[in-house]
Amino acid sequence: MSSSHHQNRPKPGPWPPAPDSAAVPPSSWAKRTGFRPKFSGETNASDSGQITLTSKPKEPETKPDIESGRSQITPGPPLVTASAQPVVNGDSEKVQATPSNKDQPVKRRRESDKGLNVNGDGNGVAAAAVVQSETNQQRPRRETRNDDVVVVDGMDDDGFGPRQQTHIKYELRDTPGLVPIGLYGIQHYLSILGSLILIPLVMVPAMGGTQEDTSMVVSTVLFVSGVTTLLHTSFGSRLPLIQGPSFVFLAPALAIINSPEFQGLNGNNFKHIMKELQGAIIIGSAFQAIFGYSGMMSLFLRLINPVVVAPTIAAVGLSFYSYGFPLVGTCIEIGVVQILLVILFSLYLRKISVLGHRIFLIYVVPLGLAITWAAAFLLTEAGVYNYKGCDVNVPVSNIISDHCRKHVSRMQHCRVDTHHALKSSPWFRFPYPLQWGTPVFNWKMALVMCVVSIIASVDSVGSYHASSLLVASRPPTPGVLSRGIGLEGLSSVLAGLWGTGTGSTTLTENVHTIAVTKMGSRRAVEFGACVLVVLSLVGKVGGFIASIPEVMVAALLCFMWGMLAALGLSNLRYSEAGSSRNIIIVGLSLFFSLSIPSYFQQYGISPNTNLSVPSYFQPYIVASHGPIRTKYGGVNYVMNTLLSLNMVIAFLFAVILDNTVPGSRQERGVYEWSEAEAARREPAVTKDYELPYRIGRAFRWVKWVGL
Repeated sequence: MSSSHHQNRPKPGPWPPAPDSAAVPPSSWAKRTGFRPKFSGETNASDSGQITLTSKPKEPETKPDIESGRSQITPGPPLVTASAQPVVNGDSEKVQATPSNKDQPVKRRRESDKGLNVNGDGNGVAAAAVVQSETNQQRPRRETRNDDVVVVDGMDDDGFGPRQQTHIKYELRDTPGLVPIGLYGIQHYLSILGSLILIPLVMVPAMGGTQEDTSMVVSTVLFVSGVTTLLHTSFGSRLPLIQGPSFVFLAPALAIINSPEFQGLNGNNFKHIMKELQGAIIIGSAFQAIFGYSGMMSLFLRLINPVVVAPTIAAVGLSFYSYGFPLVGTCIEIGVVQILLVILFSLYLRKISVLGHRIFLIYVVPLGLAITWAAAFLLTEAGVYNYKGCDVNVPVSNIISDHCRKHVSRMQHCRVDTHHALKSSPWFRFPYPLQWGTPVFNWKMALVMCVVSIIASVDSVGSYHASSLLVASRPPTPGVLSRGIGLEGLSSVLAGLWGTGTGSTTLTENVHTIAVTKMGSRRAVEFGACVLVVLSLVGKVGGFIASIPEVMVAALLCFMWGMLAALGLSNLRYSEAGSSRNIIIVGLSLFFSLSIPSYFQQYGISPNTNLSVPSYFQPYIVASHGPIRTKYGGVNYVMNTLLSLNMVIAFLFAVILDNTVPGSRQERGVYEWSEAEAARREPAVTKDYELPYRIGRAFRWVKWVGL
């Protein structure tokens, strides 16, 4: 029992009781976002750029004080730490303090409640400043470990509150020398090479295009990716995020490619379908630009949380299972070796460093592709895939010999003939807008792309938040985020005009690349974008990439899509991943994102149905046989197509359930963005996100797209 008089006894605090000690300040802005470090990933050291803390000191013995409604701390020896540590696993560390009077801890805790609320629900224990001794203030800061961890400590460079000292070698505004900028910039793009080049290698053959067409589309993708990345780092969110062809747009593009009206085309199918795709992308992207710049995105942010982002992005990767290994199986000895190599490099050899760089982890796709490609080329030159009397250029329908029919699949998929694509590609070619012809605008296809642009915006929200944890002083404001989404819409309009076949958006894999390469400098990404533009002008580069065998593309995509699904689910670390509420929401969203589209894709197809498309494209012909059959053909097309897209179903389930099922902000892991007024008072935030060349001054009246 407390010995204090009843009248002088302090009023009981919230339950469960807080420790009778000074609160510990958050060590980064991430601690202010309303989620526990246990689930946010900031206390878990890993090889993918997570954040770690020092070990938790031994807690003093506590005794319950029933009258005051809180715990008393038995005095013990003082704790010796390099600096005040933040909360660990949701519990405040016990920092020994000697209060001047009995009521001082309660008073200090009440004052902190008026400021920062860690739990976010109004009842949590807030974090406030701790007054340390002069000796502790002068103690040198612990050195940052030279591995993939992030040590939370210190103040920001402008003295405005604590910030995180990460494992990142160069942060957002850092400008290293010319040589480091060049090396790290090229390294950054090589590490996500698969995300940049693999989508055209899937789409162009599906449209009936030749290797020359694939070469031209690849060069166009490189050009548009470089230009839009420069625009985004200058006038968008200004985070070091690469813009490129997104897997979010791949499934709806394949659905449009396999539309019923394109099945009976004669002649150049590629250009006709590409013009239809261009029109749909331009309208859908214009909708996204309006959605961002009008300020509607700021309102939409209230519905977007980690529990929504995680299953939506995971469903994007999981939705392509029908394309991955079935195509790998057409040449099993080449495809399986490719998969085993990328697994070996990314997992078993990921800690091997050469000159301070983990080359196997950073260059997993280029290294795996180069080795497998070289092996397949040697097998082809050695005549392993040559069969007497058989010609790989003869159509299957014209082959009479049973011997050749038996081996035609291996001849088509295992052989590596690179000379044709390289010879037909010019040395110099400038990608220009409307190079395939005037876009064709079809309202039903455009409506599908408008819905997909919202999914792409959800993907970008998670990327903005995760990347700002690594490289920026504070998270972006809702206005900065809206500005970034608006510019992504304009970037996709450019992609539609140039004819890349997909929209342009932030590459989700880019966040993982920042953590692995330890490069968060905006200048390095901009330098790499300039190199990308230069390479796009060399036609032989596109021709070389276009000659990658299809089976290797499928094998690499098995790895890329698997990593994309994992990156999506990793957003759950910002919420209470062990919460039964979140487990049920994510589980239902993922299950129905696979089950409901399967119902639409299989409806009306019998075992004896003669389908004109390969088995791995059958999920995308749902518009011709889906269960929704009203008297309006356009409505049937839109509804059957949208409800057959896995990411759309995952998003609908997740956003409805997460925003209707009760749950605290702590449990949901609600994304917290910087407040506009507070951001304007902090020079660090202004330098991170303000538009260059004083352009922002001309748009100060647009409150919802700026600081």
